Amino acid sequence: MSKRSVTRRTLVAGLAAGTAGAAAALFLSGARSTTLGYAFRGPASDRGLGLAPPAACTPGTVGQTEGPYYTPSTPRRANLREPGTGGEPLVLQGLVLTPDCRPVSGAVVDIWHCDERGRYDNSSFRYRGHQFTDAAGAFRFETVRPGHYPGRTPHFHVKVQGERTGLLTTQLYFPGLRDANRRDSIYRDELRMQLGRAGGIWRAHFDFMLAPD
Repeated sequence: MSKRSVTRRTLVAGLAAGTAGAAAALFLSGARSTTLGYAFRGPASDRGLGLAPPAACTPGTVGQTEGPYYTPSTPRRANLREPGTGGEPLVLQGLVLTPDCRPVSGAVVDIWHCDERGRYDNSSFRYRGHQFTDAAGAFRFETVRPGHYPGRTPHFHVKVQGERTGLLTTQLYFPGLRDANRRDSIYRDELRMQLGRAGGIWRAHFDFMLAPD
C-alpha cells in the first residue's frame, strides 16, 4: 500500500493573543492544503449505514482553504465527543464517491472543528479525528454542533483522500443559518449539509465526490 507523508505541522501564529481580525486574515490569506500522512490499509469494516448514493454525482466536491487551525496526525476514531461538553450532540455521516457515483473504499476522512463556544483546541486533539470509509464508501462521526466566532458561520473542516484520488480540502456548512451564512465571505451553497434532528441528536449528511489523482 502507498503512504503519503505530512510535510510539516502547519504553523499557527498568534493563536493565544491574536485578534479575531488577525485570525480571519490568516484564514482567508490562501488556499493552503497540508498533505495527509495516513497509511491506506483498505476499507474499514462494514458500518451497515445503508446510505444510497445521490441520483446524480458532480465532477467533484468544491475545495476550500484549510485555514490556520489544522493539526495533522489526528487519532483514528469515530467519536469526537468530549467529557463535560456543553455542545449539542451531532452525527455526521455520508459517502465518499467518484464523479460517476462509485464508492471510494478505504478513503481517509479527517475532520476538525471548534467547540460550542467557537474555540479551537490547538494544543491537543479535541474535536479532531480521522477514519477510513468502508467498502460502500461510508463514514460516520459522532461529535457536537460547532459554535461560531467573529467572521465565520458555523462549519466543519474536512480533508478527504482515497489511495488513488487527489486530496480534497474543504468545509461543510449548516442550513437554516441564512444571516450567518450570508455574512461569511467564503460560504458556498453546494457545501451545505442535509440536517435533521431525532431523539435530541442532530443528524447531518454530506456526500463527497473525489476526482482521480
